[in-house]
Amino acid sequence: MADNSASWKYYFDQWGPALLLFARQQTGYLADAEDVVQDAFIKVWKKYDQKTPITKSLLFTAVRTTAIDHARSQGRRQKRENRVYEEAGGNTTLFQRTLETQERNSILEDAVWKLTKNQQEVLVLKIWGELTFDEIGKSLDISTNTAASRYRYALEHLKKQLTPSLI
Repeated sequence: MADNSASWKYYFDQWGPALLLFARQQTGYLADAEDVVQDAFIKVWKKYDQKTPITKSLLFTAVRTTAIDHARSQGRRQKRENRVYEEAGGNTTLFQRTLETQERNSILEDAVWKLTKNQQEVLVLKIWGELTFDEIGKSLDISTNTAASRYRYALEHLKKQLTPSLI
């Protein structure tokens, strides 16, 4: 496994942030998303030997299924955290904020949260995950055309919500 460790570090360095964003979209919480990404890497590492090529879509699929498993196993905890989240006024963020871009990021983030969950998934996989529509389709178990149309609808909704003066 020593020969394979460098490739795992590469995949984690290369796709870790996009996988984390995708996992956070699935879980809603940064700490849970970090756990899901780590668990997904471990599952893929244990399941596939050194001869099996690891692809981006395989990693995104592993993150998605691990997030589903995580949600099922953490039902009560999720309800408790949702209650705390609502009491705090629902203030969570998708992006790292700097003083210069805080307002712009807030506007963009609000627009993304207004998309349907299906559109959010495809948008994250396409933009941050840099997957093709074929890879997105395989990751989400949908057709390539469905992935493309969800992406197109997401962009149309964002265009309607955002004007050049807002961003």
